[in-house]
Amino acid sequence: MIIVHHLNNSRSQRVLWLLEELGLPYTVKRYERDPLTMRAPAELQKVHPLGKSPVIEDNGHVYAETGAIVEYLLDTYDAGHRLSPPRSTAARGAYTYWLHYAEGSAMPLLLLKLVFMRMPKGVPALLRPLVSKIAAKAQQTVTDPQLKTHMAYWADALSRGGGWFAGGDFTAADIMMSFPLEAAASRIGLDRPEYRPIQDFLARIHARPAYHRALEQGGPYELLK
Repeated sequence: MIIVHHLNNSRSQRVLWLLEELGLPYTVKRYERDPLTMRAPAELQKVHPLGKSPVIEDNGHVYAETGAIVEYLLDTYDAGHRLSPPRSTAARGAYTYWLHYAEGSAMPLLLLKLVFMRMPKGVPALLRPLVSKIAAKAQQTVTDPQLKTHMAYWADALSRGGGWFAGGDFTAADIMMSFPLEAAASRIGLDRPEYRPIQDFLARIHARPAYHRALEQGGPYELLK
């Protein structure tokens, strides 16, 4: 039985969703963030030295990092390539790219955006106006312009790819990309006409039965902001 060490409001929600799409049996061990620091509890370090989530256990082995977990699960349990294009197909290159782009390029910027958004909350009240100005300037000049470039890139890729990131079919690359797009919707907003392909993508994935089953297993899911 696969064990998912699941942290609330985290990237591990994608692992639950993937398992539901694959129809695999699994159990969930839940962990809660500290309500003040939003950090994972120390108990996770007993599972993996870095104390991060997601982490899974399967067949006596521990696997960490969302992309690595996704690749392991697909290599082990998706022989029919329901969620990953066969290696001989043209879609495989796009699939591999977006699978790794999600954490390698998109999430660092979104995490930096989150840090700047939350920065004024972590300082004494007297310093808050100054820190708020610094954080706002950093977002204006550093994170937001780059994120807008990435978001335009996503919208274009979805428009040209038939609504999915790796061609005309839903794949695990779309599961990986869901978190950056949801984070962007929460931290930047999608209320611009050019972001309509992103809105449509999120509407489609949120309507998938496996997505809803994963929410039932993982509990309330709200992105940090």
